[in-house]
Amino acid sequence: MRSVEWYTDKGQPGIVRMIDQRFLPAEFRLLELDDLEKVARAIRDMAVRGAPAIGATAGFGMALAAYRSRAGDRGGLLRDLENAAATLRASRPTAVNLAWAVERVLERAAGERDVERIRAVALEEAQAIADEDVAINHRLGQVGAAVVPEGATILHHCNTGALATVDYGTALGVIRAAHEAGKHIHVLVDETRPRLQGARLTAWELQRAGIPFTLIADNAAGHFLRTGQVDLVLVGADRVAADGDVANKIGTYKLAVVARENGVPFYPCVPTSTIDLSTPTGDDIPIEERPPEEVTGISFLGRAVVPEGARVANPAFDVTPHRYVTGIVTENGIAYPPFVISLLRVLEAPFDV
Repeated sequence: MRSVEWYTDKGQPGIVRMIDQRFLPAEFRLLELDDLEKVARAIRDMAVRGAPAIGATAGFGMALAAYRSRAGDRGGLLRDLENAAATLRASRPTAVNLAWAVERVLERAAGERDVERIRAVALEEAQAIADEDVAINHRLGQVGAAVVPEGATILHHCNTGALATVDYGTALGVIRAAHEAGKHIHVLVDETRPRLQGARLTAWELQRAGIPFTLIADNAAGHFLRTGQVDLVLVGADRVAADGDVANKIGTYKLAVVARENGVPFYPCVPTSTIDLSTPTGDDIPIEERPPEEVTGISFLGRAVVPEGARVANPAFDVTPHRYVTGIVTENGIAYPPFVISLLRVLEAPFDV
């Protein structure tokens, strides 16, 4: 099934249904959300995560707000949607797809006069965002598979698969496409501390897809890069600035630096909706600070490893400067340096879903 969807049952009002990623891989659990605040909380608490999946969730959250609004006139309903948009935008600041999806639904709704049409088009636009994501990811996978050599060992950080998108995946979609093309690849999977998305989610997805992989500790990545055991690094991104700087899960920057030092290509794989030309450089990207419990909650042999009262810094993302980026894979082609030119090219290229 899709990671997030609009679900109706026996004529009841629609709800947002998603895979609750907090319980994987031990338990496959569905989360059913019937009001906007629950959707925003699911985004904040990372029941759903990954920039494209967050964007689709935000779109469905706007549709939910439209249908749950009690406003009887156009002005009142649009005000309710503006309030819903503010709530969703505040849920997680780094992933640009969230604000992009919210704006798409708002713009579509503002073009209608009738209250019921506003509700209908809000859902239509949210569904279009989700459907487009699936088509875009399949195309992105085909584009990116071209840079994967036969028999390659690929280093992957965080989770960029079907769980991080509506379906198929971005960087993991490239890996899937290369595997499906018979390229006999092998994946080195970073744990991705502190939330362990690599160990919990990427390993689970690769295992289900039958793609060979080896889980490694985050701090082991440099060893594999230095000793020539990695052919390329594939990651996702939550925002790409106009100059090609990339914000991604914390730990990505040091991978890019060590990859460059050892002559290993480094490719972020993103839908064009993740490219934000209104953000000039990576220094302008807001970096989300997560709760300290994500770090202090780690245990060893059943016991806490962090002394009580320890001060914790827990940024969720870091920025990789564009000088460390070999190319940026999109559904419209691969952007290469200089990114200020090539990112415009891929944004302007037509994509027919």
